Amino acid sequence: MASMYNHSSERMHISNILGHEKCEAYLIFSGEVALGGGFRTVLYFLGLAYCFIGLSAITARFFRSMENVVKHSRTVVEIDPSTKTEYVRHEKVWNYAIADITLLAFGTSFPQISLATIDAIRNLGNLYAGGLGPGTLVGSAAFDLFPIHAVCVVVPKAGELKKISDLGVWIVELFWSFWAYIWLYIILEVWTPNIVTVWEALLTVLQFGLLLIHAYAQDKRWPYLSLPLERTERPEDWVPEEAASSKQDYKVYDEYSGIIQVGEDENRSIVDIFSIHSGSRSGLYQNVPGNDLAESPDDHPNRKIDVEEFHVLSIWKQQFLDALTLESAEDRRLNNNYLRLARIIWQTLRAPWRFLFAFVPPYQIAHGWIAFICSLVFISGIAYIVTQLTDLISCVTGINAYVIAFTALAGGTSWPDLIASKIAAERQTTADSAIANITCSNSVNIYIGIGIPWLIDTAYNFIAYREPLRINNAEGLSFSLLVFFATSVGCIAVLVFRRLTLGAELGGPRLWAWVTSVYFMSLWLIFVVLSSLKVSDII
Repeated sequence: MASMYNHSSERMHISNILGHEKCEAYLIFSGEVALGGGFRTVLYFLGLAYCFIGLSAITARFFRSMENVVKHSRTVVEIDPSTKTEYVRHEKVWNYAIADITLLAFGTSFPQISLATIDAIRNLGNLYAGGLGPGTLVGSAAFDLFPIHAVCVVVPKAGELKKISDLGVWIVELFWSFWAYIWLYIILEVWTPNIVTVWEALLTVLQFGLLLIHAYAQDKRWPYLSLPLERTERPEDWVPEEAASSKQDYKVYDEYSGIIQVGEDENRSIVDIFSIHSGSRSGLYQNVPGNDLAESPDDHPNRKIDVEEFHVLSIWKQQFLDALTLESAEDRRLNNNYLRLARIIWQTLRAPWRFLFAFVPPYQIAHGWIAFICSLVFISGIAYIVTQLTDLISCVTGINAYVIAFTALAGGTSWPDLIASKIAAERQTTADSAIANITCSNSVNIYIGIGIPWLIDTAYNFIAYREPLRINNAEGLSFSLLVFFATSVGCIAVLVFRRLTLGAELGGPRLWAWVTSVYFMSLWLIFVVLSSLKVSDII
């Protein structure tokens, strides 16, 4: 596909006899050029939407693999010094704060990071940085902060309040999130205007390490490095046991009933990625040394099944069977035929993606790490196709690539963030992971999503040309950062106001929850409109 796509700007357009520009680039075959511009635009947008459907499909499998990774625990033997009695306890391998910042935030932001990295690799040898990656990441940050907050604030039941239990960690994460965008503005407009050097890119990446150290220090309450804020109301089980198991009762168990099937209600299993915050042993896939497979998802003794009895190849085979199943047992129970038909059509659209992703090894192997890595590879492949389609849409329509990045790409690639935060707000007893995922994702977008692509391009330019990386339309990107910073202050101010008046950031009286949601969406529209007008040289 790469050989078919021409990246040379001087050959991107040719003029027809009417004097209008015609895009000569194509995706699969040269015959696309002969199609009308309007038809090509619709075709490429449909292709982009179908890629986002694929992204949602692989995200479900990715979350399941992450679930196994974060639920891995180790056995610790302690001896009472007085009685010499041995006590065996199981503790989580992953720290709460580090899991939120690395696996959860990095994982849900990986589509944007992958897209930006691919854009940088395609841009090697060019003295000017590509705008697709930075535009998508800044737009994704706005999508994370405003629409996702707008969804999370109305998700709890009417009157139910959910607040952040560890304000110290959230403030640390929020500080580094705000600093990320201040730092980016300093690079673009203050320190070395319109250019990025190797050292600037390297410092950007290294600050992600400082974020991890600072968050861990705050979680452990290290002296001199943490805020003097006590953790309040951190429950024993962040996902209540009754909530985690309430949807299990209807399930019909077959020979693979110890496994959550690939084709079964994927969103239901996504909630379990937050089991890193559970202190009990009742969750799914509690692992001990020597056992890489899962425990039964149901706590009833008569339904416990030892997954070790089944061969890994049998599990893998079941993945393919589930991928080709267009109607589940739950769907067949529906009385509404129109709803059943709609679900069948939706599953038919997703069937090719699900069959492709069935090649990802079962996530019960090696604590989920193999499936985790393979899922990231597939996400990178989808991101590559998305970059190609975006370039073609910009080429055919003449729309600035930044505008497409701020809107379509930011929303499509942020879908995993939306799902993760929504489910956390709905099912957890606190608001920590729902809001932490948003703030941490924004930090990851800058320090990793922009830092690594810029480091790749600046290092190549320094070695090959002894030149820094120049930023095309740096003024427009800087303006977007200023607008985002101003609107984000308005967003955080409302969260603080809700904490002071209602006692919680999420939920509350239905009317006020919806008013807050509409306000957050208005901030997002302000950002998108102003940023799009600026990069298009209209204002």
